[in-house]
Amino acid sequence: SIVRPNIWELEPYRCARDDYSEGVLLDANENSIGPAVHSNSSLQLNRYPDPLHFDVKERLSTFRHVKKEQIFLGVGSDEAIDILFRIFCSPKVDNVVITPPTYGMYKVCAKVNDINIKQAPLTSEFDVDLPLLLSAIDINTKIVWLCSPGNPTSKVIPNAIVEDLLSQFTNGVVVVDEAYIDFSGTTSACTLIDKYPNLIVLQTLSKAFGLAGIRLGMAYGNESIIQIMNNVKAPYNVNKLTADVALSALNDLATYHQNLVKILKEREYLLSQLRSLPFITKIHHTDANFILFAVPRAYDIYKTMADRGVVCRFRGSELHCTDCLRVTVGIREENDKFLHLLVAIATELGVTDKYSN
Repeated sequence: SIVRPNIWELEPYRCARDDYSEGVLLDANENSIGPAVHSNSSLQLNRYPDPLHFDVKERLSTFRHVKKEQIFLGVGSDEAIDILFRIFCSPKVDNVVITPPTYGMYKVCAKVNDINIKQAPLTSEFDVDLPLLLSAIDINTKIVWLCSPGNPTSKVIPNAIVEDLLSQFTNGVVVVDEAYIDFSGTTSACTLIDKYPNLIVLQTLSKAFGLAGIRLGMAYGNESIIQIMNNVKAPYNVNKLTADVALSALNDLATYHQNLVKILKEREYLLSQLRSLPFITKIHHTDANFILFAVPRAYDIYKTMADRGVVCRFRGSELHCTDCLRVTVGIREENDKFLHLLVAIATELGVTDKYSN
């Protein structure tokens, strides 16, 4: 009875891994090649870690071409998302704008923090409808959340659109979540930080660096905002093991680049194979390490595949994603297992009777 009402009403973030944890895992957009790191360091684990990890920030500063003072480190991007809600939004008063279909944690964190949510849906081709977005903003709007490349859309939002929004929305902050930016071949919004003090860019080592298990996320932004985020965060939020592995990865960018090339090559392979399947009704453009595509009886295919050891993600209940599955680009063996099982199950379900390579 003493639990806050908004917490009782909360629908927690769920993923396919809640139900399936073994087999060919192509559901969470991880990096199947593995970590871009070789670490043999001996750590004094009896000591608390550096509260701010300036050594990691030094490497990130060089890598992303920003100042160390413009970098916040958190336990995944999700910590930064939650902190930004707590910094900028007053419960039951302020609101944020999201652009569905988008990453589910923006809504979860808004609910936890008792913040009102307004929506400006993407177009059917997953582009930002800027006039609609601007019309959703009011005097109590404190944050606009953009996901680029989007999840589940896998489509980049051009920096020109971000700049257009920033130039017209000056009474709050624009957050661009770039978890998948390294797969896109486009320029990060980090290049705009010095020009727009109300811009915050989120990134992670979970995807292109293949380090989802260490849970390290970054926020890049104006120095004053980053300082406030550091003031609000828990002490010693990023542990020594995480920082050590991150340093090793950032000191070995050759491995990162090699793995990125492999993933992009496999993405083209997977795309070409999906395009050859007559029962695939739509394949969306991808700028990420996953592919969103539509197929009849998508949920039945997803469930049957998962029961047989190949896990992708059903997205058919989201806006503009009718009959859609999202599959992570894996290594060749994983991709082939996925393709072969997809065809077999589609055939069993009467979706198709032929498969041409």
